[in-house]
Amino acid sequence: MVDVLKAGLFDTIQDFGRFGMQDYGVPYSGVMDTYSATLGNSILGNEKGAAVMECTINGPQLKFNTATLICITGALMQPNLNGQTVRNNKAISVKENDVLRFGKLQYGCRCYISVLGGFRTEIVLGSRSMYQGITSKFKIERGDKLPISSLHNRNTDSLVSIKVNEKHFQTLDVDVFMGPEFKQLSVAQQKLLFHQTFSISTESNRMAYQFNELFVNDLDEIITSLVLPGTVQLTPSGQLITLMRDGQTTGGYPRILQLSKDAINILAQKSLGDKIRFKCIK
Repeated sequence: MVDVLKAGLFDTIQDFGRFGMQDYGVPYSGVMDTYSATLGNSILGNEKGAAVMECTINGPQLKFNTATLICITGALMQPNLNGQTVRNNKAISVKENDVLRFGKLQYGCRCYISVLGGFRTEIVLGSRSMYQGITSKFKIERGDKLPISSLHNRNTDSLVSIKVNEKHFQTLDVDVFMGPEFKQLSVAQQKLLFHQTFSISTESNRMAYQFNELFVNDLDEIITSLVLPGTVQLTPSGQLITLMRDGQTTGGYPRILQLSKDAINILAQKSLGDKIRFKCIK
């Protein structure tokens, strides 16, 4: 077990999503940044889809009641084990009663804590991903006890540290495809969309990212249609809404862009005030 001594701003258990339920209005959920979560599981030798802890802006304080291996990836939040600094992107041996803490956010927005074998929390509709109204809890709270596997004398010699591509956290460009209603924009609007810089607003979370800058348009709403994580909708007021992993499965606003999978990961590591540019790929 892992005891949660203190919860961070918004900590959840996530795997790689809940599939086949979208017809019933159930979001995909899953990790916001699949790149970083996959990295942690790979370093530990876990299955790609093993459940991890996703921490936003600041991290929790965790006490391990069994020896295991962990790996911290994604955003850098000054992690330390029993007061000793530990590195991201590296397998870390944890002993019984060790305590993991986090400090000030250095870069990124979300970090991932992977454990050997993955977190063993409840499976609902084929996934361990927490979501309000689906799982018994929608976020991790102080006092929670999270089941994990023991180390069982696992040899760590073959587990190595991996250098991460810094562009994942530093780039302003997010790759997009033209959405179904993109061509309803005028030529001038299309050009502006790819030249303007947008900044992340306070109204951004696991459901959707919004931007401070409005995009003037006169598009009509559409018949409610399929939307996906990464779909960029444009409201009549000019608000751009980029759906994320917990976003709804249908929508009635024009779908002008669709983020690539890598772009969703990059956007997931942006926080309040960070800037992005849409880059069209064909």
